[in-house]
Amino acid sequence: MNNKTKKTLGILSILTVIISVIFFLIIRGPDANLTLGISVFTVLSVLGIIFAIVSKKLWFIITGIVLNGAVLVFAFFLLLAVGISGT
Repeated sequence: MNNKTKKTLGILSILTVIISVIFFLIIRGPDANLTLGISVFTVLSVLGIIFAIVSKKLWFIITGIVLNGAVLVFAFFLLLAVGISGT
């Protein structure tokens, strides 16, 4: 894999976090569909972690895993809240 491909995959990893934040800002509110939010956050986070690991650049691996891991933890807490509330 050449250097340009590694950089592109690393940027895609960080881009998934940015897309997650934008998606959160769009769907927030009292009538938000939490199941859709949890699904989108989980899929984007897992894709971002995969992109970070495949990029094989240390800076992208660290930032991608930390940022996407934070989004994944947020999705877990949303899933926990949905389970507690019973909706």
